[in-house]
Amino acid sequence: MIEFHVNNKAVTFEGDEDTPLLWVLRDHLKLTGTKFGCGIGSCGACTVHIDGRARKTCTAKMSSVAGKKIRTIEGLASRDGQLHPVQQAWIEEDVPQCGYCQGGQIMAAVDLLKQIPNPSDTDISREMRNICRCGTYPRIRKAIHRASALISEEK
Repeated sequence: MIEFHVNNKAVTFEGDEDTPLLWVLRDHLKLTGTKFGCGIGSCGACTVHIDGRARKTCTAKMSSVAGKKIRTIEGLASRDGQLHPVQQAWIEEDVPQCGYCQGGQIMAAVDLLKQIPNPSDTDISREMRNICRCGTYPRIRKAIHRASALISEEK
């Protein structure tokens, strides 16, 4: 049995420890905001936070998450429903087109802003490696700059 936390809730998994975290989140815990994209860790549609850092769940085996804290897109807003500044910026900048990759994009952007609070365009291009098949990269960049400003305003 593998014990871990998802969105501040203790959970267990009694299955094959080689099962990708992605399928446990989607199929067992019914947290479908984490998407399957490529299955090889390239596209980033499955990005969540594991112990506070952005990680791709399609390649993260359950054996690697024992005792870890996982946050999905469903757990990003505060408990009172207040959106995270990145989520707010995504709305303000009208980022999504099809929306499929956006959960992973948002989780990657939150991690980026924790590491580099005021990123340059170069920082964003270098660090945001998730794929958007609709090509909303200019809006993603604009939203990350907006979220950085929102976070600065909160301090």
